[in-house]
Amino acid sequence: MNDNSSFLVLFLAPVKEYLADDRVSEILINGPGQIYIERNGKLEETPARFASEAQLKAAAVNIAKSVDRQLDEQHPDLDARLPDGSRVHATIPPISRCGTILSIRKFKKDMLTIDKLEEYGSIPREGALLLNAIVKLRKNTIVSGGTSSGKTSVLNALSGLIPENDRILVLEDASELQLQQKHCVYFETRKPDKNGQGEFSIRELVIASLRLRPDRLVIGEIRGGEALDLLQAMNTGHSGSMSTIHANSPIDALSRMETCAILSGVNLPLTALRMQVASAINCVVHTMRLPDGSRKIVEIAEVLPLENGEYRLRSLLRWETRSVSPDGTVSGGFVLGEEPTFRRDAELLHLELPDYR
Repeated sequence: MNDNSSFLVLFLAPVKEYLADDRVSEILINGPGQIYIERNGKLEETPARFASEAQLKAAAVNIAKSVDRQLDEQHPDLDARLPDGSRVHATIPPISRCGTILSIRKFKKDMLTIDKLEEYGSIPREGALLLNAIVKLRKNTIVSGGTSSGKTSVLNALSGLIPENDRILVLEDASELQLQQKHCVYFETRKPDKNGQGEFSIRELVIASLRLRPDRLVIGEIRGGEALDLLQAMNTGHSGSMSTIHANSPIDALSRMETCAILSGVNLPLTALRMQVASAINCVVHTMRLPDGSRKIVEIAEVLPLENGEYRLRSLLRWETRSVSPDGTVSGGFVLGEEPTFRRDAELLHLELPDYR
């Protein structure tokens, strides 16, 4: 932890060794007597304990105060970003029945790149070539997956492939992305203050950002009505934009975008909305955390035009699990699917693609 977040160690002394351990990505405190961590992709229970519920609650309340937020019976839920970039979520009674619950997702200091994903075995060389072509060809891309599957890390790596001369606007609920390009402008939503004033939502950020001449939009996560604004931006010249969404499969990611767009309150016929989704999103990159704790890009799919009002995908590359041993070790491999429809475009820009022959 850096100096700006040294106060965390004071408030959370029982778990300070896990705060300092770079192998630990999350700390999950389920009350004073039950503390788990995720280390190297696997959950494990720790012997760490808080002396009492009062000590744990005081720690959570002090963390809230340190970021100018309230945590009390009238405001029993806290979602905040710490000075070092780590995410903290806390709940207290009455909404959590077993006392104070606290989770800390530590900020990763090391920038994850496509080359590192390949080095870690999260994607093969063929997948890296596909992703490079997708970004360079300005294909609008959604990174999908379940909770803690590595969506943000993959989005970070994808953004690293964006050319330096593009103007990139980064919009997030809580700052996690670390783009390396010089011409990046960062925006972050704002929660309402203790009087319920001053809120600025991700949807408002999307609308405002379109007035700032972005070449590409990078949105940390799609959760609600901002999906429709992003789809419209993608369909009106802001190609090469990207975001993440919670979904269980690539086809489910398109359905989730559709559902989120409906939350905008704009009354569109379902067929018209699906046409927007299918024309705006060009590719879906699906991530998954496997039983052994490893995270992989398990599918790269190209979105095709609707057929009889239904979504269609062309699977370009996918992971196939062959077996899972009793200790959770997963064996399997990546296999190429169908050739992308954008091969000719890639050849014109001298972009290498996998050999599908």
